[in-house]
Amino acid sequence: MAPERDASRVATSPLALEGAPNVALDGTERRRQRPQDAIAQTEHDSGKKKAHTDKNLLLVNENTCKVSYLGPTVAGKTHDKKAADAAQIAYPTNATLDKDTGFQGYEPAGVLTRQPKKTQRPGVERGGQVPQSPHLQRTRGRRKRDCRGETVSDCQRCLAPDHRGYR
Repeated sequence: MAPERDASRVATSPLALEGAPNVALDGTERRRQRPQDAIAQTEHDSGKKKAHTDKNLLLVNENTCKVSYLGPTVAGKTHDKKAADAAQIAYPTNATLDKDTGFQGYEPAGVLTRQPKKTQRPGVERGGQVPQSPHLQRTRGRRKRDCRGETVSDCQRCLAPDHRGYR
């Protein structure tokens, strides 16, 4: 069975309704030959891929992993959210829509949307500070390496002439 091409009929499509209505929306880009016309070149130039591309929206049923909607082909420069707004997709009732960050702010009516959040890196605290190790921790910026938890310029042992620390 072919994916639906008419956005208004997605809500009643058997591919979208198979299993629970859990769907994922994503924009996919395909490379194309560089247009000779300068205006067409700028339209199809994708800043992310650094190539000339065409873009389609895909709506995938997460239970069956089948494409239930294939959007119209648009220029690669078109933003994912703008293409989704223009398509006016009719989603199944009580559907759960997974989307990526390209659809930030896209909240269709009657649909629960989920967008991934960045996970916290292990060892990094809330303020973005990396906990400091007391001995010989590599530091950032122009400071030199630490000697027993202090910067080299503040360490009295490093200032002593007989100390073999980092200078």
